[in-house]
Amino acid sequence: MRFSGHESFACRYAWLPKAYRAIEENPAVFTDDEGAMVSLGVGKNMVRSIRFWIEVMNVAIPQPDRKMGLAPFGQAVFANNGFDPFLEDVRTLWLLHWNVAVRVEDPLFAWDFLLYKWPYPELTRSEALSAFTREARRLNMAYSQVTLGQHLDIFLHTYVPTRGAKSAFEDSLDCPLAELELLQVAGERNIDGSGRREPVYTFRREAKPEITMALFEYCLDDYWQQHTAEATLTYRDVATAPGSIGQVFKLPEDDIRTRLEVYTPTDAQRPFIYHPSAVQGLVSRRDEDRHDFLAAVYAEEANGE
Repeated sequence: MRFSGHESFACRYAWLPKAYRAIEENPAVFTDDEGAMVSLGVGKNMVRSIRFWIEVMNVAIPQPDRKMGLAPFGQAVFANNGFDPFLEDVRTLWLLHWNVAVRVEDPLFAWDFLLYKWPYPELTRSEALSAFTREARRLNMAYSQVTLGQHLDIFLHTYVPTRGAKSAFEDSLDCPLAELELLQVAGERNIDGSGRREPVYTFRREAKPEITMALFEYCLDDYWQQHTAEATLTYRDVATAPGSIGQVFKLPEDDIRTRLEVYTPTDAQRPFIYHPSAVQGLVSRRDEDRHDFLAAVYAEEANGE
């Protein structure tokens, strides 16, 4: 589990495209903090934070010599002729959220715990921090309240925009994933009867039309590649398992089922087949040909599908 590396900064809008181009020009840009500060126009802690975010969002991959190599996902999306070089498409934001949430190696503790293990419909910072402390203790990880609190705050700031009157400057400080409105403020609550109040957050658990069928299929394929060598996935694998589409995107189970029912045995244009069952539905691949799932995400609107 990874608790730190973000240097207490949530990712910002300009960071990913800017870092991509800096690495494209000089793969060693992050080996020298001073040089990276000049290239990226930020302070030393922000340089380290940018390196963290481009890694966990699968834009770039650390190399043994401390250089950064551009990841296939990063190249496909952020290259000059890529699908979304300036981070303007909401589908890219959902894919970046997916990349952060489903890391198999060195998963981020807050994402793993709050997306897959948090059992309640709402959360507050104090409640989540207490749960973080208990879970870290259970895992025999000796992290201070300060470290755990900073890590929790980064999760919250990633998905909840800055409060108050908006300005162009304030917008630039928000994480782009706040645009997804995945985590919303649902009110306030007293803190342990002290009279002090804190925000109450809730995940937006509803059907999300902006998660298109092609994006759904990309994530289904990615989950399959990362989690199992089996020839089929169960309905639970798709809807409720840790790392599943349903859990990462907080989609209702009936929406998952409706999406899967599109994959009928007779529709040869779809890459999957869904076999419904009263007990446990199964998903299988239609054939072994490699489908370009990422290209399909961005082709969908252009094709009018």
